[in-house]
Amino acid sequence: MTATSPVAVCPPLSLYIHVPWCVRKCPYCDFNSHAIRGDIPEAAYLQAILEDLEPDLAYLRSRPIESVFIGGGTPSLMTGDFYQQLFTALRQRMDFSDNAEITLEANPGTLEAGRFESFREAGINRLSIGVQSFNPEHLKTLGRIHNAQAAHEAIEAARAAGFDNFNIDLMHGLPGQTPEQAIGDLREALSHNPAHLSWYQLTIEPNTEFFSRPPPLPDDDRLWAIYQQGSEFLHAAGFTDYEVSAWSRPGRESRHNLNYWLFGDYLALGAGAHGKVSLEDGRIIRYWKTRQPDAYLNRIGSRTSGTEAIEPEDRALEFMMNALRLKQGADEQLFSERTGLPLSTVAVQLGSLRKQGLLTPHRIQATEQGQRYLNSLLEQFL
Repeated sequence: MTATSPVAVCPPLSLYIHVPWCVRKCPYCDFNSHAIRGDIPEAAYLQAILEDLEPDLAYLRSRPIESVFIGGGTPSLMTGDFYQQLFTALRQRMDFSDNAEITLEANPGTLEAGRFESFREAGINRLSIGVQSFNPEHLKTLGRIHNAQAAHEAIEAARAAGFDNFNIDLMHGLPGQTPEQAIGDLREALSHNPAHLSWYQLTIEPNTEFFSRPPPLPDDDRLWAIYQQGSEFLHAAGFTDYEVSAWSRPGRESRHNLNYWLFGDYLALGAGAHGKVSLEDGRIIRYWKTRQPDAYLNRIGSRTSGTEAIEPEDRALEFMMNALRLKQGADEQLFSERTGLPLSTVAVQLGSLRKQGLLTPHRIQATEQGQRYLNSLLEQFL
């Protein structure tokens, strides 16, 4: 066993809330999402979330909530009134930082007039808009319920409602996609002057329709051309790829995601939500909630369906897998603060990787070459 101690400094605390319903399951999606059958039981789900929160309040350890991310499913299917009641109740039970970042995922095609204004009134101050592509054929292949016009209109409606801090989700490496088409998607997105872009490659995941019937994806040469040309385009537009698939304008990085990558803590609420917390006795645990919406709604007692410890011998790899996703990496002292392990635990590996030119001196940060061989680099911490 590796020697460990309680983390010296409590990590920042975030909150993830999952809304499991969507209009239609997309063929690439492996998230916990379920097509709507009838009306969404908003009142019952609100009550279930608040019951779900009660035992998790012990994890707060006097920390305020620094960020909230509401994911799905399609959280924008819920009304502004639902979020108004939810955040009123949450603020009665826990403290929020004065500048807490509160993000809601929104999909074009699910938004009624005035919905964005009601989200802002509830305290939501950042949106993540799931566009994926502006190309009609690619939207059809991806099973999206919106068209390019609806995507543009949703983004403009968000801006009109006062959201200047928003992310646009885009995929690349789509079936039949050319580099020119990928750049076209980026150009359309940047016409709205977003603060942040998630630009990630389509991957085929188990338990999806695409896994059962895989579409013809671009070959490796075309994938590389798409990524290379897209990266050059975004850099020229003033964006920085601060994380493997996340791009932002200066100072507009997703604080919620940064807390994930820097091995911070996060509470989990909602069907299928996952959390990670550092306990006073030195343990670090992951836990997850009942996955099926009906079971979550009807559960009596705790809605936590599983818990596992992140054992001391696994924490170095866990920390590195997260921190090294970031272009800037992490301070060395953060390793001990977040894992409860002395830096000497990984001194041999750090020294070896620096001699190979894969890590920068005096910081847990991959060099350009290290980023290219990140998987091989991480194997050193197994």
